Amino acid sequence: MKEDRKNQSIPPGGILYIVGTPIGNLEDITLRALRILKEVDCIAAEDTRTARKLLGRYEIKTPTISYYDAEERQKSRRLVARLNSGESIALISEAGMPGISDPGYRVVSEAIKAGIPVVPIPGPSASLAGLVVSGLATDRFAFEGFLPRSPAALKKKLFLLRDEERTIIFYESPRRLRKTLRAVRDVFGERKVVVARELTKIFEEVIRGTAGEVIDQLSGREIRGEIVLLVEGRKKKPSWDHISAVEQIESAINDLGITRMEAIKLVAGLRGVSKSEIYREFHQK
Repeated sequence: MKEDRKNQSIPPGGILYIVGTPIGNLEDITLRALRILKEVDCIAAEDTRTARKLLGRYEIKTPTISYYDAEERQKSRRLVARLNSGESIALISEAGMPGISDPGYRVVSEAIKAGIPVVPIPGPSASLAGLVVSGLATDRFAFEGFLPRSPAALKKKLFLLRDEERTIIFYESPRRLRKTLRAVRDVFGERKVVVARELTKIFEEVIRGTAGEVIDQLSGREIRGEIVLLVEGRKKKPSWDHISAVEQIESAINDLGITRMEAIKLVAGLRGVSKSEIYREFHQK
């Protein structure tokens, strides 16, 4: 920590370190991260069991305490009190960078309010690992984290992103992946998507194709592991060969709870055609 103070002119007292840890392969940790984890007074870990595996691998004896979502508000105040007393603390998540769809935001915010230095120790991130191997555009992207679970909320979220031109990154669970891919196809059309599964681990896999092609590739398979789902940004008028305008209207009415005219307007916007054209098609069914 003396080196960090010297290099960054950090004042005396406690420091909160935000430390990136491996998302799978335990060799994916920096020398600086290992040094900080050894030198701090305490390690606040989202999952102390996972932390023990990493710390044991590198013979790090620093005491750990739990810091997870359910008690984040209460625990953040306790951590700030310890930092104010002069202790230095390293925050780690179960995997990757703390605060990225993981606990961390509150304690960082509280530490900043208290005038405590917050120092990032960069490390692996599943979202960026998935992005760079996806084959999709990497110059501009939008990270959306986990999608809503209910079908209606899921589709509403996707509808809000339908005109996004940047590559979109999501986290998803194995059991919801097929449902999410179908929703992506229903809202975005046959765009390119990438499923990056178990990154840096033994069974790492990257599946690429249009939404329909990836759905077919996953057909009949048992899907396991941590998943990053990437969707190509909108570049041109999408293909709607897989679903008619009438089916899309009915889906919007049922899933989003909107009126028929609102659904017609929405579908017309998605397809890039006039409302009157969609209205006629709907009433000719």
